[in-house]
Amino acid sequence: AYGDRIILDNINFDIRKGEIFFIVGGSGCGKSTLLRQLIGLESPTSGNVYIKNTLFSNADSKTKNIILKKIGVLFQSSGLFASMTLEENMRLILDTYTELTEIEKSNLINIKLSSVGLAGYNNFYPNEISGGMKKRAAIARAMVLDPEILFFDEPASGLDPVTSASLDILIKEINKGLGTTIVIVSHDLQSILNIAERVIMLDRSVKGIIAEGTPIELKNRTEQPLVYNFFNRIAN
Repeated sequence: AYGDRIILDNINFDIRKGEIFFIVGGSGCGKSTLLRQLIGLESPTSGNVYIKNTLFSNADSKTKNIILKKIGVLFQSSGLFASMTLEENMRLILDTYTELTEIEKSNLINIKLSSVGLAGYNNFYPNEISGGMKKRAAIARAMVLDPEILFFDEPASGLDPVTSASLDILIKEINKGLGTTIVIVSHDLQSILNIAERVIMLDRSVKGIIAEGTPIELKNRTEQPLVYNFFNRIAN
């Protein structure tokens, strides 16, 4: 809640290790609020968030920092510092959280940039590359500490369909290749149907979850018109 305004009420769910998990729903349903609480930017008004059975939402700073090293975040706007090159953006995290040598940092940065198709772009600034490349660079930065969990906020936002599809492929490759748990907030139906393994759908009328299941299950849920219409792109 923000003051007296309740956004999410009595919401409870689990995310399974190694899955691609989507949080979906219409505008104003609380997706972004939920994401901010999952990554520790906000704390729940009541209730708790646990990561790997460890209390995260109200943990002491030492415990929270240990957990934060295990997660990576891709923000909707990419979140890259415009005044820094791609390498400098990634090096900032390594400088903060590791004691690697400069050579080790450089090698790791090269590996991560290469893994997202940006080998050789170390010295480019964010304004010198395309929107899709910015998303890939932000993924490389989010992966620099080899996180066990990656959180994505509207990864397809602002991308054309072809670039969005290539990003879906990259997300699947990361998930399958590294076993990374991936949590995605999105209303991009094509991405949801392409790569989601399990989905929860939020709705502001109930201030919480109205459906949970695989994309196909929700696409065929005729007994719930709100869910069926969303997954079949039918206007209410």
